[in-house]
Amino acid sequence: MNWLIFVLITVLFESFRIFLDNYLSDYYFKGRHSVSQKYFYGIAFVIFALILIPFAGIDFSVGLISTIMIFIIAGIINSFAGIPYYKVLELDDSTNLGIFIQLSPVLYLILGWLFLGETISPTQLVAFFIILSAPLLILFTTRKRSRKIKIKAIFYAFLYVLLAVISNLIFVKESSQDITFAGAMAFLFLGKGLGNLLIMAARPKWRRRFRDVMQSSHKKVLRPLFGSLTLSLVKDFTYRAALILAPSVALASATSDSSEPIFIFFMGVVLTIIWPNFGREKLQRKSIIVHLIATVLVVIGIILIQI
Repeated sequence: MNWLIFVLITVLFESFRIFLDNYLSDYYFKGRHSVSQKYFYGIAFVIFALILIPFAGIDFSVGLISTIMIFIIAGIINSFAGIPYYKVLELDDSTNLGIFIQLSPVLYLILGWLFLGETISPTQLVAFFIILSAPLLILFTTRKRSRKIKIKAIFYAFLYVLLAVISNLIFVKESSQDITFAGAMAFLFLGKGLGNLLIMAARPKWRRRFRDVMQSSHKKVLRPLFGSLTLSLVKDFTYRAALILAPSVALASATSDSSEPIFIFFMGVVLTIIWPNFGREKLQRKSIIVHLIATVLVVIGIILIQI
Protein backbone atom coordinates (compact mmCIF):
# COMPACT_ATOMS: atom_id res chain seq x y z
CA MET A 1 0.00 0.00 0.00
CA ASN A 2 2.98 2.36 -0.47
CA TRP A 3 1.10 3.97 -3.36
CA LEU A 4 -1.60 5.13 -0.91
CA ILE A 5 0.97 7.00 1.19
CA PHE A 6 2.23 8.69 -1.96
CA VAL A 7 -1.36 9.65 -2.84
CA LEU A 8 -1.96 11.29 0.56
CA ILE A 9 1.26 13.30 0.27
CA THR A 10 0.21 14.31 -3.25
CA VAL A 11 -3.20 15.50 -2.09
CA LEU A 12 -1.78 17.62 0.75
CA PHE A 13 0.87 19.31 -1.40
CA GLU A 14 -1.36 19.74 -4.46
CA SER A 15 -4.19 21.29 -2.42
CA PHE A 16 -1.87 23.83 -0.85
CA ARG A 17 -0.22 24.53 -4.23
CA ILE A 18 -3.59 25.41 -5.78
CA PHE A 19 -4.23 28.01 -3.07
CA LEU A 20 -0.70 29.38 -3.40
CA ASP A 21 -1.05 29.64 -7.19
CA ASN A 22 -4.43 31.33 -6.75
CA TYR A 23 -2.80 33.79 -4.34
CA LEU A 24 0.00 34.49 -6.84
CA SER A 25 -2.49 35.05 -9.66
CA ASP A 26 -4.75 37.35 -7.63
CA TYR A 27 -2.19 39.28 -5.59
CA TYR A 28 0.93 39.64 -7.73
CA PHE A 29 -0.42 39.15 -11.25
CA LYS A 30 -3.86 40.57 -10.42
CA GLY A 31 -5.73 38.18 -12.70
CA ARG A 32 -3.86 39.31 -15.83
CA HIS A 33 -1.49 37.01 -17.72
CA SER A 34 -0.78 34.91 -14.63
CA VAL A 35 0.44 32.24 -17.08
CA SER A 36 3.61 34.35 -17.33
CA GLN A 37 4.71 32.60 -14.14
CA LYS A 38 5.74 29.78 -16.46
CA TYR A 39 8.81 31.83 -17.39
CA PHE A 40 10.14 31.18 -13.89
CA TYR A 41 9.13 27.50 -13.93
CA GLY A 42 10.69 26.97 -17.36
CA ILE A 43 14.11 28.02 -16.09
CA ALA A 44 13.68 26.26 -12.74
CA PHE A 45 12.63 22.89 -14.21
CA VAL A 46 15.48 22.86 -16.73
CA ILE A 47 18.04 23.60 -13.97
CA PHE A 48 16.53 20.96 -11.67
CA ALA A 49 16.53 18.37 -14.48
CA LEU A 50 20.17 19.04 -15.34
CA ILE A 51 21.11 18.63 -11.66
CA LEU A 52 19.10 15.40 -11.35
CA ILE A 53 20.23 13.63 -14.55
CA PRO A 54 23.82 12.81 -13.43
CA PHE A 55 22.48 11.13 -10.26
CA ALA A 56 19.63 9.25 -11.97
CA GLY A 57 21.67 6.19 -13.01
CA ILE A 58 20.80 6.43 -16.71
CA ASP A 59 22.51 4.27 -19.29
CA PHE A 60 22.57 6.46 -22.40
CA SER A 61 22.40 3.58 -24.86
CA VAL A 62 21.05 3.97 -28.37
CA GLY A 63 17.95 1.93 -27.53
CA LEU A 64 17.09 4.26 -24.65
CA ILE A 65 17.13 7.49 -26.66
CA SER A 66 13.59 7.01 -28.01
CA THR A 67 12.28 6.38 -24.46
CA ILE A 68 14.04 9.51 -23.19
CA MET A 69 12.45 11.55 -25.99
CA ILE A 70 9.00 10.22 -25.07
CA PHE A 71 9.46 11.37 -21.46
CA ILE A 72 10.54 14.80 -22.71
CA ILE A 73 7.43 14.96 -24.93
CA ALA A 74 5.27 13.99 -21.92
CA GLY A 75 6.84 16.89 -20.02
CA ILE A 76 6.18 19.32 -22.88
CA ILE A 77 2.52 18.24 -22.98
CA ASN A 78 2.34 18.77 -19.22
CA SER A 79 3.79 22.26 -19.59
CA PHE A 80 1.05 23.19 -22.08
CA ALA A 81 -1.53 22.05 -19.49
CA GLY A 82 -0.41 25.02 -17.40
CA ILE A 83 -1.96 27.52 -19.84
CA PRO A 84 -5.62 26.54 -19.18
CA TYR A 85 -4.72 25.95 -15.49
CA TYR A 86 -3.77 29.60 -14.99
CA LYS A 87 -6.77 30.69 -17.05
CA VAL A 88 -9.04 28.94 -14.54
CA LEU A 89 -7.26 30.65 -11.63
CA GLU A 90 -7.86 34.02 -13.28
CA LEU A 91 -11.57 33.26 -13.71
CA ASP A 92 -12.53 31.41 -10.52
CA ASP A 93 -11.54 30.49 -6.97
CA SER A 94 -9.52 27.53 -5.72
CA THR A 95 -12.48 25.50 -4.40
CA ASN A 96 -14.26 25.59 -7.75
CA LEU A 97 -11.03 24.64 -9.52
CA GLY A 98 -10.67 21.68 -7.17
CA ILE A 99 -14.16 20.50 -8.17
CA PHE A 100 -13.87 21.27 -11.89
CA ILE A 101 -10.70 19.19 -12.34
CA GLN A 102 -12.24 16.04 -10.85
CA LEU A 103 -13.03 14.73 -14.31
CA SER A 104 -9.49 13.33 -14.33
CA PRO A 105 -10.45 9.85 -12.96
CA VAL A 106 -13.04 9.54 -15.73
CA LEU A 107 -10.50 10.51 -18.37
CA TYR A 108 -8.00 8.08 -16.85
CA LEU A 109 -10.61 5.34 -17.16
CA ILE A 110 -11.38 6.15 -20.78
CA LEU A 111 -7.78 6.66 -21.92
CA GLY A 112 -6.55 3.79 -19.75
CA TRP A 113 -9.12 1.56 -21.46
CA LEU A 114 -8.03 2.78 -24.89
CA PHE A 115 -4.26 2.64 -24.44
CA LEU A 116 -3.45 0.48 -21.39
CA GLY A 117 -6.05 -2.28 -21.76
CA GLU A 118 -7.86 -1.43 -18.50
CA THR A 119 -11.59 -2.26 -18.13
CA ILE A 120 -14.63 -0.05 -17.39
CA SER A 121 -17.56 -1.39 -15.37
CA PRO A 122 -21.22 -0.22 -15.51
CA THR A 123 -20.81 1.21 -11.99
CA GLN A 124 -17.95 3.36 -13.20
CA LEU A 125 -20.13 4.70 -16.00
CA VAL A 126 -22.74 5.73 -13.41
CA ALA A 127 -19.94 7.38 -11.43
CA PHE A 128 -19.08 9.50 -14.46
CA PHE A 129 -22.53 11.16 -14.46
CA ILE A 130 -22.39 11.72 -10.70
CA ILE A 131 -19.01 13.44 -11.00
CA LEU A 132 -20.26 15.49 -13.95
CA SER A 133 -23.20 16.72 -11.87
CA ALA A 134 -20.83 18.57 -9.48
CA PRO A 135 -19.58 21.27 -11.90
CA LEU A 136 -23.09 21.45 -13.39
CA LEU A 137 -24.49 22.16 -9.92
CA ILE A 138 -22.04 25.02 -9.47
CA LEU A 139 -22.84 26.31 -12.95
CA PHE A 140 -26.62 26.36 -12.53
CA THR A 141 -26.55 27.85 -9.03
CA THR A 142 -24.47 30.76 -10.33
CA ARG A 143 -26.18 34.01 -11.23
CA LYS A 144 -26.99 34.23 -14.95
CA ARG A 145 -24.64 37.14 -15.60
CA SER A 146 -21.74 35.11 -14.19
CA ARG A 147 -22.48 31.84 -15.99
CA LYS A 148 -20.40 32.67 -19.05
CA ILE A 149 -17.37 33.04 -16.82
CA LYS A 150 -18.15 29.71 -15.12
CA ILE A 151 -18.53 27.98 -18.50
CA LYS A 152 -15.14 29.33 -19.55
CA ALA A 153 -13.61 28.14 -16.27
CA ILE A 154 -15.05 24.63 -16.71
CA PHE A 155 -13.83 24.51 -20.33
CA TYR A 156 -10.30 25.54 -19.37
CA ALA A 157 -10.32 23.08 -16.44
CA PHE A 158 -11.28 20.28 -18.82
CA LEU A 159 -8.40 21.19 -21.17
CA TYR A 160 -6.00 21.28 -18.23
CA VAL A 161 -7.12 17.86 -17.00
CA LEU A 162 -7.06 16.32 -20.49
CA LEU A 163 -3.47 17.42 -21.19
CA ALA A 164 -2.30 16.40 -17.70
CA VAL A 165 -3.93 12.97 -18.04
CA ILE A 166 -2.34 12.36 -21.45
CA SER A 167 1.06 13.33 -20.06
CA ASN A 168 0.69 11.04 -17.03
CA LEU A 169 -0.50 8.08 -19.11
CA ILE A 170 2.49 8.42 -21.42
CA PHE A 171 4.72 8.48 -18.34
CA VAL A 172 3.12 5.35 -16.87
CA LYS A 173 3.21 3.47 -20.17
CA GLU A 174 6.91 4.19 -20.77
CA SER A 175 7.96 3.64 -17.14
CA SER A 176 7.99 -0.09 -17.75
CA GLN A 177 11.02 0.41 -19.99
CA ASP A 178 14.64 0.05 -18.88
CA ILE A 179 15.02 3.40 -17.13
CA THR A 180 15.10 4.39 -13.46
CA PHE A 181 12.21 6.31 -11.92
CA ALA A 182 14.56 9.22 -11.12
CA GLY A 183 15.75 9.21 -14.72
CA ALA A 184 12.20 9.26 -16.04
CA MET A 185 11.34 12.18 -13.75
CA ALA A 186 14.51 14.05 -14.76
CA PHE A 187 13.58 13.97 -18.44
CA LEU A 188 9.93 14.73 -17.65
CA PHE A 189 11.12 17.86 -15.80
CA LEU A 190 13.42 18.71 -18.69
CA GLY A 191 10.42 18.49 -21.03
CA LYS A 192 8.33 20.66 -18.70
CA GLY A 193 11.06 23.27 -18.55
CA LEU A 194 11.64 23.31 -22.30
CA GLY A 195 7.89 23.44 -22.95
CA ASN A 196 7.47 26.41 -20.63
CA LEU A 197 10.37 28.25 -22.27
CA LEU A 198 8.93 27.54 -25.73
CA ILE A 199 5.61 29.01 -24.61
CA MET A 200 7.34 32.13 -23.29
CA ALA A 201 9.39 32.45 -26.49
CA ALA A 202 6.17 32.40 -28.51
CA ARG A 203 4.42 35.02 -26.33
CA PRO A 204 6.62 38.10 -25.72
CA LYS A 205 3.82 39.89 -23.82
CA TRP A 206 3.87 37.14 -21.20
CA ARG A 207 7.62 37.58 -20.75
CA ARG A 208 7.13 41.32 -20.37
CA ARG A 209 4.36 40.73 -17.82
CA PHE A 210 6.68 38.56 -15.72
CA ARG A 211 9.42 41.20 -15.79
CA ASP A 212 6.90 43.89 -14.83
CA VAL A 213 5.72 41.85 -11.83
CA MET A 214 9.32 41.21 -10.78
CA GLN A 215 10.08 44.94 -10.86
CA SER A 216 6.86 46.12 -9.22
CA SER A 217 7.15 43.57 -6.38
CA HIS A 218 10.90 44.21 -5.94
CA LYS A 219 11.43 40.49 -6.56
CA LYS A 220 9.26 39.54 -3.56
CA VAL A 221 7.20 37.39 -5.94
CA LEU A 222 10.13 34.94 -6.04
CA ARG A 223 9.39 33.67 -2.53
CA PRO A 224 5.88 32.32 -3.26
CA LEU A 225 7.11 31.14 -6.68
CA PHE A 226 9.82 29.04 -5.04
CA GLY A 227 7.22 27.77 -2.57
CA SER A 228 4.90 26.70 -5.39
CA LEU A 229 7.85 25.12 -7.24
CA THR A 230 8.76 23.04 -4.17
CA LEU A 231 5.16 21.88 -3.73
CA SER A 232 4.96 21.05 -7.44
CA LEU A 233 8.18 19.01 -7.41
CA VAL A 234 7.07 16.92 -4.43
CA LYS A 235 3.62 16.42 -5.95
CA ASP A 236 5.12 15.37 -9.30
CA PHE A 237 7.32 12.71 -7.69
CA THR A 238 4.70 11.28 -5.32
CA TYR A 239 1.79 11.28 -7.77
CA ARG A 240 3.67 9.54 -10.56
CA ALA A 241 5.11 7.05 -8.08
CA ALA A 242 1.53 6.30 -6.99
CA LEU A 243 0.41 5.88 -10.61
CA ILE A 244 3.17 3.32 -11.21
CA LEU A 245 2.74 1.39 -7.93
CA ALA A 246 -1.08 1.29 -7.83
CA PRO A 247 -2.99 -1.66 -9.36
CA SER A 248 -4.30 0.73 -12.04
CA VAL A 249 -3.85 4.40 -12.92
CA ALA A 250 -7.60 4.95 -12.50
CA LEU A 251 -7.45 3.65 -8.91
CA ALA A 252 -4.56 5.94 -7.96
CA SER A 253 -6.25 8.91 -9.63
CA ALA A 254 -9.61 8.09 -8.01
CA THR A 255 -8.10 7.84 -4.53
CA SER A 256 -6.24 11.10 -4.98
CA ASP A 257 -9.18 12.96 -6.43
CA SER A 258 -11.69 11.69 -3.86
CA SER A 259 -9.51 13.17 -1.12
CA GLU A 260 -8.44 16.37 -2.87
CA PRO A 261 -11.82 18.20 -3.04
CA ILE A 262 -12.36 17.50 0.68
CA PHE A 263 -8.93 18.92 1.52
CA ILE A 264 -9.50 21.94 -0.72
CA PHE A 265 -12.99 22.64 0.65
CA PHE A 266 -12.01 22.63 4.33
CA MET A 267 -8.63 24.26 3.64
CA GLY A 268 -10.42 27.06 1.76
CA VAL A 269 -12.76 27.76 4.67
CA VAL A 270 -9.98 27.66 7.29
CA LEU A 271 -7.53 29.75 5.27
CA THR A 272 -10.18 32.38 4.46
CA ILE A 273 -10.98 32.76 8.15
CA ILE A 274 -7.39 32.95 9.46
CA TRP A 275 -5.72 34.49 6.37
CA PRO A 276 -8.32 36.18 4.11
CA ASN A 277 -5.76 37.43 1.55
CA PHE A 278 -4.63 33.85 0.99
CA GLY A 279 -7.83 31.79 1.24
CA ARG A 280 -10.01 34.22 -0.73
CA GLU A 281 -13.08 31.96 -0.70
CA LYS A 282 -16.70 33.10 -0.57
CA LEU A 283 -18.07 32.20 2.87
CA GLN A 284 -21.73 33.04 2.25
CA ARG A 285 -24.11 30.30 3.38
CA LYS A 286 -25.34 29.50 -0.14
CA SER A 287 -21.81 29.26 -1.53
CA ILE A 288 -20.64 26.95 1.27
CA ILE A 289 -23.69 24.66 0.89
CA VAL A 290 -23.26 24.43 -2.90
CA HIS A 291 -19.54 23.67 -2.58
CA LEU A 292 -20.22 21.09 0.13
CA ILE A 293 -22.88 19.29 -1.97
CA ALA A 294 -20.64 19.41 -5.07
CA THR A 295 -17.73 18.02 -3.06
CA VAL A 296 -19.89 15.18 -1.72
CA LEU A 297 -21.08 14.33 -5.25
CA VAL A 298 -17.49 14.21 -6.50
CA VAL A 299 -16.38 12.00 -3.62
CA ILE A 300 -19.33 9.58 -4.10
CA GLY A 301 -18.65 9.39 -7.84
CA ILE A 302 -14.95 8.77 -7.39
CA ILE A 303 -15.55 6.13 -4.72
CA LEU A 304 -17.92 4.34 -7.14
CA ILE A 305 -15.14 4.38 -9.75
CA GLN A 306 -13.04 2.24 -7.41
CA ILE A 307 -15.72 -0.46 -7.07
